Amino acid sequence: MTVTIKDVARLAGVSPSSVCRALADPGQVRPGTRERVLAAARELAYSPNRAARSLSTGRTGNIGVVLPDMANPVFPGIVKAVQTQARKADHAVFLSDVEEDPALEVHMIRTLAKQVDGFLLCSPRSSDGHLRSFADQTPIVVLNRRVGRVPSVTADNADGMLQAVTHLHALGHRRLAYVAGPRTSWSNRERTRSLRQAAASFGIELVETGHVPPELEGGVAIADVVVASGATAAVTYNDLIALGMLNRLHARGIGVPGEMSVVGFDGILMSGLVSPALTTVAVPMEQLGRVGVDLLLELLAGRRTGSIRRVLPTRLLVRASTGPAPHR
Repeated sequence: MTVTIKDVARLAGVSPSSVCRALADPGQVRPGTRERVLAAARELAYSPNRAARSLSTGRTGNIGVVLPDMANPVFPGIVKAVQTQARKADHAVFLSDVEEDPALEVHMIRTLAKQVDGFLLCSPRSSDGHLRSFADQTPIVVLNRRVGRVPSVTADNADGMLQAVTHLHALGHRRLAYVAGPRTSWSNRERTRSLRQAAASFGIELVETGHVPPELEGGVAIADVVVASGATAAVTYNDLIALGMLNRLHARGIGVPGEMSVVGFDGILMSGLVSPALTTVAVPMEQLGRVGVDLLLELLAGRRTGSIRRVLPTRLLVRASTGPAPHR
């Protein structure tokens, strides 16, 4: 037999409307009333109907998560954390992979807008104008990017790059190569800018070898260019590019770190499973997801307004792919 709101109301000794408010908007009822309602709901194993709740509160209880490429190992950790955090708040997650296509991203946000209360946009590829327009219409939190006054959660790219350059400088490297990621990526622009500043502060020569796709094949394709640059160490936009470089360097018989040191960025799981294990700047992916959900829920509850920026710390994981600069 299906348990209804009326059953919960009868057991708690309150009206059905009080049950609705206690479950959907706890701040609108007295603490004692809310506790009685929750106790009755637990005793009867009552689960609120989302469709009915949507009609009564104007809220769906759903969060939209849009990301550029689920195959990228950066995103599963974020998504898992988002789902766990949303579930704690009795919210469901609608997930959309837009395949690195800005036009598809815009289409999916518009398509999902009526089915969710707000969005978490992971490393969005859409233009600043589109994102500001979306933020004017629905609550949005952007992860791994900043757009005007749109609420955001990012990693400290500047400090991460400074840690990497400090480490390489201490090992005697004076000529570094940088392998950049997508031109349209906000993270790539931030990491490039930060690396330039860090290298300049140490008087290190920086060779920028160009932009490649943020995947293993990109690293394989650029490795020969990095070797030809005369650099003794390379810093890459992300770990996948760095892992591709390690593969190509091994195929050419170039020793890592004896002849070339390599540093990645992101700290994905597989970066520590290869040989040599990859030195990398670790980004707290799961924390990005958790903080993003909490911030979005605060926006939905009206407890936050305006521009909110959260910046999470990064840390350098020193492993076997970096060593003293070779004597040339």
